[in-house]
Amino acid sequence: MDSWLWWLLLAVGLGVPLVATALPEFGLFAVGAVGASITAGLGAGVVWQFAVFLVVSIAMLGAVRPLAYRKLRKGPQVRMGIDALPGSRALVQERVDEHGGRIKLNGEIWSARALHPDRVYEPGQQVDVIEIQGATALVD
Repeated sequence: MDSWLWWLLLAVGLGVPLVATALPEFGLFAVGAVGASITAGLGAGVVWQFAVFLVVSIAMLGAVRPLAYRKLRKGPQVRMGIDALPGSRALVQERVDEHGGRIKLNGEIWSARALHPDRVYEPGQQVDVIEIQGATALVD
């Protein structure tokens, strides 16, 4: 069997744990094995094949791995708790002005204050929550 085929089998063999464990390192080594397979297919000797495998694998580890882990660690931005409230709609329960009032936000009664001092919101109006300051919602 030709050496390029052995390298291709190694690449496939490294792809199996990549899929089974979701560790990207196996995929990076598989790319190195594909590079070595191409080198073997071009007629290079065994030393060159191993050299290409090592260089490509190490280059992939050095360049791609940090990017992949940075992306994995960052994850999606999920807003929870009071961080999720700005941007929500609320229903005015008691008149809201610059001095205060009450709104119903996500089924709970909150104290609220108008964001702009000249605005007044009457009961039954819908308002947008702009910011949460302590236990008070600033609405517009």
